[in-house]
Amino acid sequence: MEMFSAIRSSTLGITIFAVVTAALIAVTQVSTKDRIAKNEREAQAKALYEIVPKNSIDNDLLEDTVSFVAPELLGNDQPAEAYRARKDGKVVAVILPVVAPDGYSGNINMIVGVKRDGSVAGVRVLAHKETPGLGDKIDLKKSDWILSLNDQRNDNDQRDSFAVLKDGGRFDQFTGATITPRAVVGATSRALDYFRTNKAALLGPAIAGAE
Repeated sequence: MEMFSAIRSSTLGITIFAVVTAALIAVTQVSTKDRIAKNEREAQAKALYEIVPKNSIDNDLLEDTVSFVAPELLGNDQPAEAYRARKDGKVVAVILPVVAPDGYSGNINMIVGVKRDGSVAGVRVLAHKETPGLGDKIDLKKSDWILSLNDQRNDNDQRDSFAVLKDGGRFDQFTGATITPRAVVGATSRALDYFRTNKAALLGPAIAGAE
């Protein structure tokens, strides 16, 4: 009997320990997930407002969104959010999440801002695995190359030149690393195409009183 009692006590102790441990892991995962989500939101907001400065608009970019599905931009058919920048109630720019699938080391996650007139408001790379010292120059912290896309267009007679120099275009490539800038330029061009085709839906109706 004493042996069975000892076994029951041991089993109960192990069970309680497992339950407590599982609870602690669950709490840790939830708190970590919330912290990661908060950090991602802050990083996202920082990147968005680098493209469209906060003091140049009168709305909250993170709260003014429109859902869209664009496999050609994201590589999947899952809904994503486009962010709209307004001035006096009128949408002056839209920021689209974009994935360049043809980076040297895999996907390059970006956001591309497009002005109402169809020109580039700005581009920022959010995540990549490109080669340090070469392909990572797409990151504004490493190089100002990404700023060369500002105000550029790819419509009408400007389409063929919306490419890196090696492909007959107007954008510099990196010494020893052409694939990475080519991928970013190509993804930006696709974002401009998407905006032009879906302009009405992305801009949406202006707020009452806007011109």
